[in-house]
Amino acid sequence: MDTTAAKVQALGDLELAVLLCLVAQQHCIISTQNLLLDNLAQELKLIAANIFGLTCALVDCSAATTLDDFKQSVLVDVQDPLDDHAASSTHLSLPSFKHTGSRQTFFRNQSGTSNELDERKIADIIIAKDLNMANSNVQTQALELIRTKRLFSHTAMHGTSKNFLFVALQASESKSRLGFHLNDMFAISHYHSEEDGFPNLEEQHFQEPPPSDDAVSISSVVKHPIPDQDALRSFPVISPDEVQTLRAAVKDVRVSAEVASYLHNIVIFMRLNRFVAGGISAYATRHFRAIVYALAPLHNLTYAPPSLVALAARKVYAHRLVLATSNTERSMQWGSDYRAVEQVLQGVTVEDAIESVLSSVEAPL
Repeated sequence: MDTTAAKVQALGDLELAVLLCLVAQQHCIISTQNLLLDNLAQELKLIAANIFGLTCALVDCSAATTLDDFKQSVLVDVQDPLDDHAASSTHLSLPSFKHTGSRQTFFRNQSGTSNELDERKIADIIIAKDLNMANSNVQTQALELIRTKRLFSHTAMHGTSKNFLFVALQASESKSRLGFHLNDMFAISHYHSEEDGFPNLEEQHFQEPPPSDDAVSISSVVKHPIPDQDALRSFPVISPDEVQTLRAAVKDVRVSAEVASYLHNIVIFMRLNRFVAGGISAYATRHFRAIVYALAPLHNLTYAPPSLVALAARKVYAHRLVLATSNTERSMQWGSDYRAVEQVLQGVTVEDAIESVLSSVEAPL
């Protein structure tokens, strides 16, 4: 455990966010500037392979993305027949029609795919880029995948692995939002700033050999080779077994009555805060408690101090809170002046609302 704790301390913020979700068995939203989305997606793929030794699928969503596009994008080829997907995938016994000429086309389903058994599996980590831009059907399919941990294709039912993680990657400037119920299924959110950089991506580029003079003379286009993902997964920094050990440690985390009361008071004060109009759902409270417990072993602790509760609150409620407006602010029901309320609410952000709540609740000593 001490060795694992040392590895955890060496991780960056983005890697810690992924590890936290893996330990808590929850999912997350990661946002950044629009110009950095592609680099961040590649960074997350390298984190999945290099750091955790897990398979990864990148889904590039848009308003034109169909259900079939989404389903095909989250499936990857099975490399190890003994992995934990074998017990979670059930193939439907549909016949395979093999004919020549036009008769073969006749026996294909409506999507144009044949009825052969699909031996692929759902990737351990799914990165859904711009999921907030996708239509409601795709978002509903993502919600069902997170909730049921199953995906039905034309010829098989695919189950998720024990280390399943769904990451919604979106631009912070985007005005499009995830559906309410889908947004509520994500336990935490994390913002990746440009200053945090992309260490894994930079390391990959640094390790690539420079092009030879002959290659430069042949073509001016420099092609970056794709790293062997199977080789990277063979020597992860934190193995799936170590993640399982951290999960087992979560069960031994102790929370005192005072800290449990502190957590409960934060939820109550969040609902009553004048800056907050909604977003404090039952799922949010459930995720709040789960993240508090999962943070303890990552800090090499067997108990949850108040500081971890405050940290969890900042992560859990950042993407959930609905800020009040001059029309929905509670004091307007008792005759408050509209202009005064408008002035109080001006410039208030979600982070300000969370800090207002944390400063209002007295933390136990």
